[in-house]
Amino acid sequence: MEGRKRIEVVAAVIRRGDRIFATQRGYGDWKDWWEFPGGKMEPGETAQAALVREIREELEAEVCVGPLLQTVEWDYPAFHLTLHCFWCSLATDALHLLEHESARWLGAANLGSVRWLPADEQLLPLIAAALQ
Repeated sequence: MEGRKRIEVVAAVIRRGDRIFATQRGYGDWKDWWEFPGGKMEPGETAQAALVREIREELEAEVCVGPLLQTVEWDYPAFHLTLHCFWCSLATDALHLLEHESARWLGAANLGSVRWLPADEQLLPLIAAALQ
């Protein structure tokens, strides 16, 4: 893995009752795959601050960042990803898709109904257990 590009990102597992919010990518190599919203951390930024900024930029929404769910390390063909996933709740009800082509609220029974990005998919057993 020496010399391989490394990317560190944050993701929001936004929960409302017994459902979580999933978004579908509208661009790039992984277009049409599903993910938890979020993005890259900027230099000097905490994971929580990055998450608040990214959700504001992607969804025009305010989130309350809760505890860390899990950090996933995943090797994609072009880079190594470190994905910090946090439980979040919405501070406001409105969500606007500014970067994604679709979104869904998914319950434990239908988490597998969309094609998740491989790193995000690693979280599904933990999330399903929490939503039960």
